[in-house]
Amino acid sequence: MPLKAVDITRTASSADIICEALRKAIISGEVADGEPLRQDELARLFNTSRIPVREALTRLEQQGLVTQQRYRGATVASIDIAEVSEIFDFRKLVESAVMRAAVPRMRAETLAEARAHCEDFFRSTDPMLWGDLNRQFHHTLYRDSGLGYHLQVIGNTHDRVDRFTRAQLTMTDGMERANREHQAIVEACEAGDAELAARRIADHVEGAKADLIAYLRGRDKA
Repeated sequence: MPLKAVDITRTASSADIICEALRKAIISGEVADGEPLRQDELARLFNTSRIPVREALTRLEQQGLVTQQRYRGATVASIDIAEVSEIFDFRKLVESAVMRAAVPRMRAETLAEARAHCEDFFRSTDPMLWGDLNRQFHHTLYRDSGLGYHLQVIGNTHDRVDRFTRAQLTMTDGMERANREHQAIVEACEAGDAELAARRIADHVEGAKADLIAYLRGRDKA
């Protein structure tokens, strides 16, 4: 299993560390869709008992990243087109509402940071960075909304589809369109037009949904 071993015998929050390590491996695609996550193997890898491993797997199951079945154990959760469609429809509703709330409160330093993330995304030639840069861009724009629970939910939905979105950006021309749309979203924020920014976020999420579904359909036929 492609995870870095960590000795956490002296760490009080063992389950937190295991959960975060697995979460990063899953959303980055280092651990494949459907791959088993054996408690004994993970306990040896992290030099701990099965108790914090079990707790970490339960948390990841609650986030939709892991599936646990009796007698079969835990596996990395798979995803189907119906679920992708539902997740992105939910994202469109929530993220456009958060964007609408954020624009009137958006600080100059937030706009500058968002513009910098936008430029980094545009200039990056490393596919491994695209997913992280995309998330940083969106998080920065939403941050000034003050809607902490909404931001947590958005983060969870991004986690659920992140590994598939990374693959879609790498294997299709999604980067080119994402760059154009990111620029347009920032321009609406800089103009202080909350409704326009919200519409552009909604269109952006809808376009990402269409691209990802097309990618998944093509992958399934291969």
